[in-house]
Amino acid sequence: MVRLLRPFVRGTTYTRLLHLFVPVLLLGVWLYVFPNRYWPITVLLIPVGLIPAVRRGEGLQARFMLVPDEPEAGISVAPSATWRDRLRTVVWLQARFLLGGATVFAAVWLPVTAVDLAGLALGGAVGDNPLLTWARPHWAYAFLVPVPLLVFAGAVLVLGAAVAGLARRLLGPSPAERLAVLEERTEHLMERTRIARELHDSIGHALTVAVVQAAAARTAGDPAFTDRALTAIEETGRTALEDLERVLGVLRDSGRPVSGRPTLVDADRLLESARASGATVDAEVSGPLETVPGPASREGYRILQEALTNVLRHAGAVPVRVRIVVAGGALDLEVRNPLPSGGGSAGRGSGLRGMSERAALLGGRARVGPDEGDWRIRVVLPLG
Repeated sequence: MVRLLRPFVRGTTYTRLLHLFVPVLLLGVWLYVFPNRYWPITVLLIPVGLIPAVRRGEGLQARFMLVPDEPEAGISVAPSATWRDRLRTVVWLQARFLLGGATVFAAVWLPVTAVDLAGLALGGAVGDNPLLTWARPHWAYAFLVPVPLLVFAGAVLVLGAAVAGLARRLLGPSPAERLAVLEERTEHLMERTRIARELHDSIGHALTVAVVQAAAARTAGDPAFTDRALTAIEETGRTALEDLERVLGVLRDSGRPVSGRPTLVDADRLLESARASGATVDAEVSGPLETVPGPASREGYRILQEALTNVLRHAGAVPVRVRIVVAGGALDLEVRNPLPSGGGSAGRGSGLRGMSERAALLGGRARVGPDEGDWRIRVVLPLG
């Protein structure tokens, strides 16, 4: 019993009922101006539905009155962009008008029928009720009094569900709108992935440098070396905090530009950080780095950062050769270091996978693995 009564304590039931009454208000105004002329108003709904903005207005009404508790209701609030959308809006207006008429008929005549049945049971006469033209006074009609009220209650629920279902079908997003939503979600997911990589590369590099420097300072027993190590840890930590603040700023303000992200022009600070950690870095840079487009330069910086982090984390303070070449419409970045004494790689997992993904997103390629006794990372990114 409680389950049967539950829909009647929800506000959505009554906002849907109000939504169904709205077209009848228009009909009432029409009949006041043009008595006994029903059909022209349904014809006038056709050109009205062809107006692009009408779809937006109907969509907003449907969202707020038919499905107010469903954020993803599948009802569009965009104007009609194609003729198919306009024709769907025309059909929706006609269907809404017909369902509204049925709702008003039920709301008026079913309660009146209950009253008339009670009158018949008491020996009274029926007026102009179209549902009881055949009835004659009889006490047995007293048992039928609840029936019209129950039918009316059911009609309210059924008509409300019907108009909500039609709204989803006729005012739902078009294929073009669905594609736009999918593209927006894809961009959002790609942005989240990029931010995750940014944090992985920046914070991972800073922590690796700090661990290497701290371990070296503890075993060196040299106050001067310890002082240099602490300075390197401080500088690397400060840089990581700046990167973290910038990434959090982008999360807080989605319209914030990405121009503050480091590029290959700032590669010297990565090389110096690796040198301060004990690695011998031999860098060769040729070509104008400042002319490299922003996306390629930013991703190149992160790839170089991850490559140096892997060297420090897995190989330690070893000689590292870095080659950055800008020529022939491409950026060629290579990092080589001796393989660890136990063999194997100089890193594995999400870092190396992230390099390949960064390169692939820009139409480039990444090759990672042993090469002539070294561990080599080579990434080529197109600039055109």
